Amino acid sequence: MTLFDKIPSAPGLPMHMPGHKRNTEAFPWLRGLGERDITEIRGFDNLNDPEAEFARMERDAARLWGAGESVALVGGSTLGILASVLSVLAEGGELLMCRQSHKSVYHAAQLAGVRTRYLTPRLDPETGVPLSVSPESVAAALDRFPRIGLVCVTSPTYEGVLSDIRGIAEQCHRRGVPLLVDEAHGAHLGFGGFPENAVRRGADLTVQSLHKTLPSLTQTAMLHINPGLVDPGQVRRTVGMLQSSSPSYLLSGSIEKCVEFMGRQGRGACGRWLELLSDFRAGAAGLAHIRLWQGAGAYALDPSKLLLMADPALAEKLRASGVEPEYARDGLTLCMTGLGDTKESLGALLAGLEAADGELPPPGPRSVPCVPLPEAAMTLREAAALPGEPVPWERALGRVSGEYAWAYPPGIPCLVPGETVDGGVLETLRASRDLHFTYKHGAGTIFCVDLPGKMV
Repeated sequence: MTLFDKIPSAPGLPMHMPGHKRNTEAFPWLRGLGERDITEIRGFDNLNDPEAEFARMERDAARLWGAGESVALVGGSTLGILASVLSVLAEGGELLMCRQSHKSVYHAAQLAGVRTRYLTPRLDPETGVPLSVSPESVAAALDRFPRIGLVCVTSPTYEGVLSDIRGIAEQCHRRGVPLLVDEAHGAHLGFGGFPENAVRRGADLTVQSLHKTLPSLTQTAMLHINPGLVDPGQVRRTVGMLQSSSPSYLLSGSIEKCVEFMGRQGRGACGRWLELLSDFRAGAAGLAHIRLWQGAGAYALDPSKLLLMADPALAEKLRASGVEPEYARDGLTLCMTGLGDTKESLGALLAGLEAADGELPPPGPRSVPCVPLPEAAMTLREAAALPGEPVPWERALGRVSGEYAWAYPPGIPCLVPGETVDGGVLETLRASRDLHFTYKHGAGTIFCVDLPGKMV
């Protein structure tokens, strides 16, 4: 019996937190939840100091995913990214990261006070989707910047692009540099015929969001550690600093049940999922005005992601048929599948596409902006600490940004805090007005910092 199964039999008079006291009669909105919402009481393990059921769950997870150690997280992959960077790099260190990294990587660099160096993978000319990071580009960057202390690569990306993690790990380890892989979208990798995961391909630290594709509640994740170039004890201590001191038993219990399920049925369930995906792709091949992106130019593609190229009206037509896509903008519609999908759910998606296909015009040409890499005048942390003001684009040339400017697609920041606004940045912003860039103080302005003396 798992701890999650034991919780409803917890001692009857709860003179401890939480305040609802599992009284679901008085608070009916908690029914189905409150019965399993407890705190760290005798007989129930502590996620931040696991000794019993949670310790066993983490050992089982390490065995399943192939890690030396695994740490359960109830703060999402964001917590795993923050803990990984902060446990490896000291202030003043250097982080080599994908330019299209999730914002948590940028936030980790800001918190750590490190200098960022960037990997800039090619963009697919048809969709603007960033393609794979090559081992050669990592090797070149490590040779150019010998002070780099950690490499962070995203694989799979939001669109499902995979990189050659084994080759990248070899280049990193040859130089004694640990590799962190943001595999938030790939907890299913390695099961049932899906491509092998980053843990088994040599990553030192791998972060996975269980909830994105597997049967676990939102906000649950795993951090896998392969000891050698990183200290598991330091990683765990950093997780303990960042994770809530009152981790939810609903969330941690769902991790426990997810790990149990994947150990018993994961390979078979993922194999059936792959078969459903294969059938779906065969059916979608007959569509006239909607095409599935095949990942041409990428090292490999996670087959669970369905990136559709069509007229922008596709998303609303899908919603009208009862299908809510993960993402839709500028002629790209992303449908994420997961272990909970069935023949019926993928059949409904295909039916919605077939109905829309006859009503859509052929997709028009898409403009993929060139995103230059501006010069960094200071680190993210230094820029974040400075006061500033919103400045109209036409007056921002030569100023230092205090904000991020990015859009999806392609998902690569045009500008991050600490970078100098140059002509290339302004040209990209003007050419990308229709890509819905986000700004701190509204479109047409950039929040620029006030420099106290000479730039460093």
